[in-house]
This record gives sequence, structure tokens and C-alpha cells, in this order.
Amino acid sequence: MTLAGMISTDEEAFICDMAETYQIYDYRRVPCKLLGTLAAGLRDDSRIKMKMSGVKAGTEALLLADILDVTQYLLWAQTEDGQKGKHRPKSVAKRFYEREEVDHSHDLSHEEYTRIRNSILHKGAKK
Repeated sequence: MTLAGMISTDEEAFICDMAETYQIYDYRRVPCKLLGTLAAGLRDDSRIKMKMSGVKAGTEALLLADILDVTQYLLWAQTEDGQKGKHRPKSVAKRFYEREEVDHSHDLSHEEYTRIRNSILHKGAKK
């Protein structure tokens, strides 16, 4: 993670992290070498580091979600539904680990795309 990469990824998150961690409110006034050192020292659960790494929650939140899932499972296993294997509780932690699914239901086939493209180009040529 480079300093330039952090700033270009989400400057507002970077500014918030610098303000929260180092009380630096205008990072542009800090010498670049020092700023790079301070940026590298940000916690792994800082806004910018989490955004750049694609993590949705910090380690503490992930551990708490895992504990909640195990507790729910143990309680469910003692119920009648649990004995029959029905209505298993949904995992809270799983939401943190899953990547967001892209909705492909509106994707065009190659033929549809070509037809629409040609119709747009044809209308543009008439003008």
C-alpha cells in the first residue's frame, strides 16, 4: 500500500484516519517522507487499509460474529428443529467474508448488444 495509492483510493478515509490517529488535519502540510511513514503505521483496521484490502470489518468484529454464530448454533442444536436439522440459523460472520454478487440478470447477449449498438450508430449517422 503506497501513500499515493491510499490517497487515490479514498482521500476522505485517509484524511479521517490521519486526523484520528495523528491529529493531522491537513496532510498536505506534512513532509512526504514523514507522511508515508505515518501512513504505513496506520492500524490494519483503519478505514483506508480496510478499504484497500477489501475487508468489511475489523478482526474484533469478525471474532464477535464467529462467537455469535457458534452460540446460535449450539442453542439451535438443542431445539426440536436442530434435532431434525431444520431451520438452521444463518451465519452473521459469513456476510463479512462473502464478496458482493454482481447481478448479471440485465446483461445483454452479444447479439442484443450488437443490435442496439447498430441501431444507435444508424440513428446517429442520419443526423
